[in-house]
Amino acid sequence: MKEIVVATQNKGKIAELLLALAQLPIKVLTLSDFGPIPEAVENGTSFRENALLKARHYARFTGKACLADDSGLEVDALQGAPGIYSARFAGEPADDAANNQKLIAELAHTRVEERTARFRCVLAFVDTDESTQTTDGVCEGYIIEEKRGVGGFGYDCLFFVPELQKTMAELSEGEKNAISHRGQALSNMAIHLGRYLK
Repeated sequence: MKEIVVATQNKGKIAELLLALAQLPIKVLTLSDFGPIPEAVENGTSFRENALLKARHYARFTGKACLADDSGLEVDALQGAPGIYSARFAGEPADDAANNQKLIAELAHTRVEERTARFRCVLAFVDTDESTQTTDGVCEGYIIEEKRGVGGFGYDCLFFVPELQKTMAELSEGEKNAISHRGQALSNMAIHLGRYLK
């Protein structure tokens, strides 16, 4: 059974990964299984570069195959911002409430129909022999003016999904996994890894 380290401390992400990869002949390990490891430096210029940087970094420090993601929000009226800076849009220390407040302020004079946006996720798998696989997923929607819902994290409470008439924060876990950017990237990765591990 192949051991794969998931390069995140986020319990929600770990749960999503475990669910998506449950049918594969793998044992999922988390960073907490390895004691203190220096954090990866995310200085790439795209989600793909950052996901690969993280996967390579943690594969090197753990000596195991590694799966890492980089994801964020792209708002068309803000020329694609916050993009790869989504987690620290309002500056350090990273804070969801401050990021959401800044997003609302930046779009204060933008009409609803011009608030189109998407969540984007890139997953990177790096094996111990440095072979790599990447997959991605995109979820389209738009940014509403006030927070709605209590689920999820990050910008979920402001991201409205037109076909479901709900924000990401109002979706059940099942609904979210079925349409989310990370859910799509995970489904694609499960297919790739299934072939790769054969």
